[in-house]
Amino acid sequence: MIDKGIIDKYLFKGKEYFCSLELVMDMIGGKWKPIVLFHLKEGTMRSGDLQRSLKGISNKMFTQTVRELEQTGLVERIIYPTVPPKVEYKLTPMGESVIPVIETLNQWGKTLVPTKPNITQ
Repeated sequence: MIDKGIIDKYLFKGKEYFCSLELVMDMIGGKWKPIVLFHLKEGTMRSGDLQRSLKGISNKMFTQTVRELEQTGLVERIIYPTVPPKVEYKLTPMGESVIPVIETLNQWGKTLVPTKPNITQ
């Protein structure tokens, strides 16, 4: 029940939200963020491997997506001082905490389409 005249406000990393769902959707909403998080659930991935695992993502969108996930604290970027530079991404503890939600969405998505055999080309 919501009391009239009382609005919950949430402040996260300097940004104000008027609903916890607004905060969450800002953090994990969009086409690529949940997919990046899902791919990182098994562990650390090199930047190139992660990008190749995301079929159809442009380099610009990949960079933007992982930077946003890093800024919100869901993903950590590890840069190794080598030539050429080696960059890896991994989930933070907060990123790991959202994986059950993403897995639930994945399972729900599977119920929306009929089962068909895997076809490889």
